[in-house]
Amino acid sequence: MIKLKKYAAIDIGSNAMRLLVVNIVEQEGKEPQFNKSSLVRVPIRLGQDAFTVGEISQENMERMCDAMKAFNLLMKVHKVERYMAFATSAMREAYNGKEVVAMIKKKADIKIEIIDGKKEAAIIASTDLHHLLKTDQTYLFVDVGGGSTEFTLFSNGKMINSRSFKAGTVRLLNEMVCDVVWDEIEKWIKVNTQEYDEVTLIGSGGNINKLFKMSGKMQEKPLSYIYMNSQYAFLNSLSYEQRISELGLNPDRADVILPATRIYLNAMKWSGARNIYVPKIGLSDGIVKAMYYGKI
Repeated sequence: MIKLKKYAAIDIGSNAMRLLVVNIVEQEGKEPQFNKSSLVRVPIRLGQDAFTVGEISQENMERMCDAMKAFNLLMKVHKVERYMAFATSAMREAYNGKEVVAMIKKKADIKIEIIDGKKEAAIIASTDLHHLLKTDQTYLFVDVGGGSTEFTLFSNGKMINSRSFKAGTVRLLNEMVCDVVWDEIEKWIKVNTQEYDEVTLIGSGGNINKLFKMSGKMQEKPLSYIYMNSQYAFLNSLSYEQRISELGLNPDRADVILPATRIYLNAMKWSGARNIYVPKIGLSDGIVKAMYYGKI
């Protein structure tokens, strides 16, 4: 007998918002299967407001409210039985974040929880990482967002350490990440990886997924440091307009992809990693799995 459940996750990031609807297939004696039913991404760059002015603008509050009303209707049509909505860096830092949450609850009937970087890292790490982690190896998991980047170190199948830094793509675009933050990241990575002979990176986030897609590689194959470096140089040689017209990138992806690549490259350099694996995971996948397994 097969039992089907429908869960949804809403990820309100600093660069975009996502609604993920997942079919969970339960069968006796087998591990549950999580199959993506629908993914909707809306490019509302909240970080542009939050990191430069300190509050979410009236225009973006209204756009966000419209998006949430649409998400609510989509969940209804999909017959979603349970959902959770989490907001990250931009909403954490906007001083009117709580006011936005209250307005959306009232107008769109969606309950949003603003989470800190530690919880964000833990939720992402609760995805299917155990399938990827070879127990005798060391991995640095890097999730690059618009407002922050989460680093988690795994060794022998266990989580060793985790840290969130205020270095995200939208912040970098606005030149709001000072050298001190880069120095802190470098120090943290070097201190935490120095005792391991070999470290492999696992990358998560919309930009690394795009880079991976552009590489044309098979899902379980990694991207090398050399490839990432040449890709960075190639993207850098194109103008913003060329990245849209020649590479077919979304306007809200064409600018952030460069700072994101820079973060991954630095993480590889400082950890000595030669390869980066790109599984299809992110915060929304993590929310669904954490909900299902009763972790949140």
